[in-house]
Order: sequence, then structure tokens, then C-alpha cells
Amino acid sequence: FSCFLFSALGILCVIHICSANKLVCHMTNWAQYRPSAGKFTPDNIDPFLCTHVIYALATINSFNQISPVEQNDEELYRSLNSLKNVNPALKTLLTVGGTVNGVSPFIAMVSTSENRALFIKSAISFLHAHNFDGINLDWEYPGHNGSPEGDKEKFTLLVTELVKAFEADAIENKRTQLLLSANAAALPQTVDRAYEVAKIAPHFDFINIMTYDYHGHWDPVTGHNSPLYESAVDSGIQLHYNINSSIAHWVSLGAPSEKLLLGFPTYGRTFRLSGGANGLGAPANGPAGAGPYTRTEGFWAFYEICDFTNTATLGWISEQEVPYATYGSSWLGYDDQRSYSSKVQWLTAHNLGGAHVWTMDMDDFSGSFCSAGDYPLINHLRISMGNLGPLSSTLADSFGPKPTTTPRPTTTKDPAADFCRGRPDGLYENPADKTTYFQCFQGNTYLHHCQPGLIYWDSCKCCNWP
Repeated sequence: FSCFLFSALGILCVIHICSANKLVCHMTNWAQYRPSAGKFTPDNIDPFLCTHVIYALATINSFNQISPVEQNDEELYRSLNSLKNVNPALKTLLTVGGTVNGVSPFIAMVSTSENRALFIKSAISFLHAHNFDGINLDWEYPGHNGSPEGDKEKFTLLVTELVKAFEADAIENKRTQLLLSANAAALPQTVDRAYEVAKIAPHFDFINIMTYDYHGHWDPVTGHNSPLYESAVDSGIQLHYNINSSIAHWVSLGAPSEKLLLGFPTYGRTFRLSGGANGLGAPANGPAGAGPYTRTEGFWAFYEICDFTNTATLGWISEQEVPYATYGSSWLGYDDQRSYSSKVQWLTAHNLGGAHVWTMDMDDFSGSFCSAGDYPLINHLRISMGNLGPLSSTLADSFGPKPTTTPRPTTTKDPAADFCRGRPDGLYENPADKTTYFQCFQGNTYLHHCQPGLIYWDSCKCCNWP
């Protein structure tokens, strides 16, 4: 690819032909229990928003078989996978992992070849029965949290045996091969202990690097949840607690960059300040109070953050290209559209395979909190990445004033109805009005509007500054 950077109105804009073609979005089955407007189910998912949706999570029972966690999981599976009737290009995967009484269910399963064979047979049957396109392994982490020595090598065996079984299943039954992905650690010391990177990376369709939770209320001073680079207050091992260092380490160990997906959190982590200082590295003692919907001390969903930032003092950590906010003794390190843009520029420049989002249910999925439309972070991420195929019908509206009604689709047929006749699906500039652009989909022409102050750039298939 080629990449050109230039400055406009003090803001960097990237124009590129982007190799990143995956926008993988996680959803959690426990978000259904959040109160009122925080409740999230597959019914809240826009089927055109992400290229892949990963359902978290299922577990492994004592018989080494995949097992649902919630009583209504199978109902939610059906609801999620019915979205492929609307968007046949959408892929869905099922995350398997978690803990049982604080212990990973993978540990017993990988211990013998017989147990692994039972799991793999169960996985293939379960995924096909529930219409998933693949499995996402969430073992946190091999060789960690009390798991025995040798799990690193056993994880490699599991990965290679899964791929062989998926290949055989596809050939024998004449169907599309199941996808294999994983949620993988970001901290270098954990990666070294947990994975034989060069041996496993080629077998995955993609690897979700969890480039978040670098800092949190467990630290004695404030630090950002998902910084792009190191900061002046970092020292020792914490010099590697950032995206740039994490991805560089994976690549240095033999991971193809195009297999790696950069993690984008839709939440921030909080601290309770313990003194008068309130910048990066300020003394802290534990978390700020729990959010009213996520109800867990130490982090807030983006839709909870919007309420906080309305009255907080906002700051920008320029050396790490991420925002923070303070109010009273509460300190928050979070991500917004500006930091997402910086991270998209970074992943493009480093030829990564795309992005993964943790999670859909912590973005403002309903547009009820942030006055920026549905999914303001993920929609911005998609527009920033570009080249991901037909866009969500709500994409342009996500950046304007909140509509007074919410029928779908919210796009409007362009009067020049013949514009898309004979043209491939995709986005096109409107020569008559740079603040708008056309979307061609199945021969139909739709007119979208950029956010006020922005114009459409055909080179990046996105709205950006003039």
C-alpha cells in the first residue's frame, strides 16, 4: 500500500489504499442484564456495521465439550445469526473461554490428545448446529493464572489440530471451512510465557490483540487504558505497556502483521485521585465509582463516559494520542473519535489486518446518550478504515444531530437515481456537493451527508477536514 500524511487545520489526515479489511466486533451475553437503556441483545446489532461479530461467550464442560453459559444463549445465537439473512456477507464466531471457579476450562481439555479430540469434535458439531462461521479461542492465558507448565506447547497442539479438523470437515462435507481466531495477550512478558507465536500465528484467520487494560485502578498512579505509545512517566517494564510496543513484539516473534487485529476499546478505566495532582501519573488509590449501567468499579462504558465528559475537564495526552478527563477526585482514561483516528492511521501504516472492538454493547449502541447517533465510536472507526464494503444505513446519520424518529434505513434515495446504474457497489464522490457522497448498493443510489465542517474524500472513502 501507499500512505501519505498531511496536516490540515492542525489535524492529521491519512489517505491510503488500505490493506485492513476486517472490522471485528465483540458482543457479550451478560450485557442483556444491564438495566434499562444499557440492556443489549443481538436485536441491537446493525448487520452492516462490522465485517464479523463475535459472541462472547461459551465454556467447556467436564466432558470436554462446548457448552452454553446462559439459559437463553441458544435463543440469542439464533437472533445473532439471523442477521446474515439481512447481510449475507456478515461472519459470526463464538468465543469459548472464561473461567470456572477461577480456573480456565481449557487447562483440563488440552491436557491429553483424547480430551482435545473430544473438544474439537464437539466444536465442529456445535458451530454448524448454531450456524456460526467459526470459533474464537479466549484462553487467558496459556502458561498463566496457575495453569501447569507445558500449556504453551499444548495450546499450539490445540490450534494445529483444530485447523486440520476444520480442513477435513470442509472437504468431507463440501462446505466452507470454519474460521479460527483468538483473543491474545498484549503485554510482552505474557506473550512470551503464553504462546509459541511463530508456530500458531499462521494457522489463525486473525488474532485479536487485546491492546487495552494496560493501566487501571490496580496501579498506584493514573495511566491510560489503551495508549498508542509510551509516555514520559513510564519506566521499566511499563515502557512496553502500549500498542506500539505490543504489536512490534508480536511481529518480532514471527506473527504476520496482516493476521493481527488492533484492539479498540469502547470503554475507559477510572481512578480515584489521592492528591492535588490530576494529570498522567498522578497518585491514585483505587477506582472511581461504578457506572449506573455497567455497575462495575474501575471502568465505564462509552455511553456512561458521555455523561461524565459533559461536565468534566477534558485533556489530551499528546505523546500517547489519547484523551483523559477529570472531575473532582475521578480520573478517566478513555478513547474517543480522535484517538480512534490516530490508531487507524497507525494500523494502516503498519499493515495490520484490521481492527477488533471490545465491545459493541459498550458503545452508545442506541444513540440515547451521546447525541451522536447509533454506535458513534464504531461508525467512526468504520468510516476511518474505509474499503469495508456496503456501509451501515445509519453511518452518515451517526455524526449529525440525533433524529427525532428512528425508522431504518435512515438513508435517503438520491434524486439522481441513475447514478449507480452499471457501477459496482461502493462509495463515490458527489461532484456537485463535496459535503455529501453517494453509496451504490445493488444498483440503487443513496445520498449521505458528512458531519458539519467535513467534506468527502474519495481517496480514503471517508469524511474528513477540508
